Amino acid sequence: MKLKPLSDRVVAQKDQPETTTKSGILLGEAKEAPAYAVVESVGPDVKSIKPGDKIVYKNYSTTDVKLDNTDYIIVKEEDVLATL
Repeated sequence: MKLKPLSDRVVAQKDQPETTTKSGILLGEAKEAPAYAVVESVGPDVKSIKPGDKIVYKNYSTTDVKLDNTDYIIVKEEDVLATL
């Protein structure tokens, strides 16, 4: 990983939305799909999130970065809504 977040920022890899259920039913696209990501690294001021956590975040408050054909987000810790 080449992205090193500063202060209270979190770098996470976007999680692709599920396209089928466990039983094989195809899912349509939701207009307001939840925004999930897996945390890759955290800044030195982040207190409650650690690498490997799966997070739900405010979709409109991120900075999108594409690095080596992988989509990452950079988000402030305060804009992370929950961990899973």
